[in-house]
Amino acid sequence: MKLVEELSGSGELIRDKQMLGPVRYQIRRYQGLASSGLPIPGLFRVEGNIYAETSESFEGWIDIPLTLRLQDGRAIAVVLADQQGRVLSEGHGPSRCLCC
Repeated sequence: MKLVEELSGSGELIRDKQMLGPVRYQIRRYQGLASSGLPIPGLFRVEGNIYAETSESFEGWIDIPLTLRLQDGRAIAVVLADQQGRVLSEGHGPSRCLCC
């Protein structure tokens, strides 16, 4: 996997189209590449940290599909791995993509 993007800034955490609150984030996005250099669809990893801008805990949001709206307007799917806001989302596999 190759690091293709490092993101940081202020954004919003969203669940089922409902905003959970403002957050700060530091995210690294990795992409699987074929030997030709072209990206392999579905083979990726997103990791980093999300920090709540309020004193609210991430306790009820662990292992739930969430959307992180980035400062530049893009949105990425994320999953919180712990109460401290660690993000780990991986693509590819029966529960993650439709190719296998």
